[in-house]
Amino acid sequence: MTTTPETIVDGSDTGPAGETPETPGAQAPEAQAPEAQAPEAVETTAENVEEIAAAELAETESTGEPAPAPAPAPTWKEVGFDTVARATGTPFEHQPYLELGLQDDEHARIEQILGRRPTESEIAMYSIMWSEHCSYKSSKLHLRQFGEKAPRSERLLAGIGENAGVVRVSDRLAVTFKVESHNHPSFVEPYQGAATGVGGIVRDILAMGARPIAVMDPLRFGAADHEDTRRVLPGVIAGIGGYGNCLGLPNIGGEVVFDECYQGNPLVNALCVGVLPVGRLQSKAATGPGNLVVLIGAKTGRDGIGGVSVLASATFDAESEQRRPSVQVGDPFMEKLLIEACLEIYDAGLVVGIQDLGGAGLTCALAETAAAGGTGMSVNLDLVPLREASMDPAEVLASESQERMLLIVTPENLPVVLSICSRWGVVATAIGEVVAPEAGGGRLRIWWRNELIVDVPPGSLSDDGPVYARPMREPADRILLLADRAETLPRPSTADELRATLLRMAASPNLCDKTWVTEQYDRYVLGNTVLAQPEDAGVLRIDERSGLGVALSVDGNGRFARLDPYTGAKLALAEAYRNVAVTGAIPVAVTNCLNFGSPEDPGVMWQFAEAVRGLADGCQELGIPVTGGNVSFYNQTGTTAIHPTPVVGVLGVLGNVATRVPMGFANAGDPIFILGETRDELSGSEWAHVTHGHLGGTPPTVDLAAEQRLAGVLAEAARVGHLTAAHDLSDGGLAQALVEACLRRGFGAQITLPHGLAPFAQLFSESAARVLVSVSRGQEAAFAALAAERGVPCTALGAVRAPSSVLAIDGLSDIPLDELREAHTGTLPALFG
Repeated sequence: MTTTPETIVDGSDTGPAGETPETPGAQAPEAQAPEAQAPEAVETTAENVEEIAAAELAETESTGEPAPAPAPAPTWKEVGFDTVARATGTPFEHQPYLELGLQDDEHARIEQILGRRPTESEIAMYSIMWSEHCSYKSSKLHLRQFGEKAPRSERLLAGIGENAGVVRVSDRLAVTFKVESHNHPSFVEPYQGAATGVGGIVRDILAMGARPIAVMDPLRFGAADHEDTRRVLPGVIAGIGGYGNCLGLPNIGGEVVFDECYQGNPLVNALCVGVLPVGRLQSKAATGPGNLVVLIGAKTGRDGIGGVSVLASATFDAESEQRRPSVQVGDPFMEKLLIEACLEIYDAGLVVGIQDLGGAGLTCALAETAAAGGTGMSVNLDLVPLREASMDPAEVLASESQERMLLIVTPENLPVVLSICSRWGVVATAIGEVVAPEAGGGRLRIWWRNELIVDVPPGSLSDDGPVYARPMREPADRILLLADRAETLPRPSTADELRATLLRMAASPNLCDKTWVTEQYDRYVLGNTVLAQPEDAGVLRIDERSGLGVALSVDGNGRFARLDPYTGAKLALAEAYRNVAVTGAIPVAVTNCLNFGSPEDPGVMWQFAEAVRGLADGCQELGIPVTGGNVSFYNQTGTTAIHPTPVVGVLGVLGNVATRVPMGFANAGDPIFILGETRDELSGSEWAHVTHGHLGGTPPTVDLAAEQRLAGVLAEAARVGHLTAAHDLSDGGLAQALVEACLRRGFGAQITLPHGLAPFAQLFSESAARVLVSVSRGQEAAFAALAAERGVPCTALGAVRAPSSVLAIDGLSDIPLDELREAHTGTLPALFG
């Protein structure tokens, strides 16, 4: 029994959702074609179809009799594959569209668009392009808020709808960045799934005209001590490191989070950032009839077929193994050659349009470029270089083989493009041409073995898929969840209990040192990394002359979003914004990766809608636009969904990276302050999770106006040189921030907690809009005055102590840094070797 959404809101003339058309899919007898071979005297091709029609009309006019009927469509056995002519002659042939992920009403709509049943290749293309992963059919209605609520930004050069957002950072330079998911492939085959996730996002950045300069990786796994985590995590880390290191790209930040909700469905998100001259921004539009369609990069194989329509657009269940296609196989060395070839081609001004081949492969690239240009295309699939000669046309079109790009090139520039590619060792082949739109719009026509196998409007694939208003309902357990507040849980009170809790938290999987992971990445290759993990944000120099740089952070908290997806999304935005601000950078733009369960679950859909609303409202309040991103649905096993996990990336600009502020204490005697207000907010906290395995209550209050004021103080204090260290307070609260600030450079601290809240709440509360700072000696009065002027609470906590000393908190016995380091650094090596 097939289920469909209640409402399709795309303006089409299809019947009500769930209504089964009379003919598609019916077991009607197949129309019989004669055994005789089709006549050989005249072969119908893209070039002579109009000539043949004219000849038939002339014969009718001269004799008064209609021309003889054309020969019947060839049978399947005669041609070995499905053709447009055959599809026209066999309207009742059963097609396995349900197995490809299409619904009854979607298949009926395809027949309406084409005026016939689709060919085997066409139905493969529609199943891919109308999949959840490619079409955003369940999320489009909600994602529109990012455009409708977008604040005005003079920096934004390219935004939602492009391969990646592009932001101007100076008169000469722009930066492009984006985060995407590769969740399901990374569970099936951790190394290649993660590696090709990196490769895919790098090509998105390359397609905008930029040189990729760094990557980041927000990761989430099941319980740290679960056997499947031990299978998945090492492969994912090795895949990210292996691909990124071979490309020569520094990995400057990310997250490693463990939670039982991700068991069986890890989240492997990847971010890439690139830099380009403002004038080198590229377009994906295939314009200019007569221009050539050129495929460059690796040869096409069978890897990844069905990845977006089956693997990323469906829920894992007990029978999923047989439905999981092969995961893409990456070749970072070919990608490196592809990058250099494309950049040389860009600099020479040789391309009209360009698109990477990732999810949906050649199908997506051909459809999107033609639709963006408002043109048509004629493509000869026989010219596509293949790794496996036995591939059929549907496989060629659906393959997600990596390290490929599609270029639109003028005929006169083709020889130069081929020469550049040859010099870099990159295969380049002209496979078709751009054609002028017809009366009804552009047509994408694809030929195989001299037979027309695809004849579709390209926009119907890329832009005109179904848009669903999915049913939404607040989860039934949410009232009880909110009532079960962590603030009522038993908490430590004595000095010994507080000390033990601090050490236990520092050693917990989510808060412990992640060097075991980051040492597998090259963080400083290319020589422009200024700050990298475990700093709050990665900082890169992008202009050696001026010192201009950018800061990036990615953050999310699934527990907060589970309690309240609206507030949880805002808190993720606030934390990423704050992590960029503590470096002294000014936040300017946002990207996001929205990881959720099945959109067919009304509870999940409500969570998604609330999270999108929260993120759109938050960006509007902060005055920074969403430039693009990714939606990943079906992150669940059976009926059990992950926590809603919106991951938010924020980009900031630093006028001179020499003024950046690191997170670690560095000078004995520097005064330590906490900026912001601490409240007794423990629901959804790391303490509740680690100590009690608890999730309930209301997440911390989010105040984005306070975040803005805080960011303003940090930027100005960094500019004038007040700060020697700054570290945001988030997971684990003040206690964890002190641990990390002390251990980063090996300096101790003497801390006196202010009066008011109990020591436990001051140490482990996760109130937002707070930062721990150390200030240059002698500048504390000026700094406190700056904070007061901007309306930011500023409370003195103590001072930095000498290296290799202790973390001393009044009311607790001193903790030697060696003991603290042993607890903090031993967890992941003990778990993963």
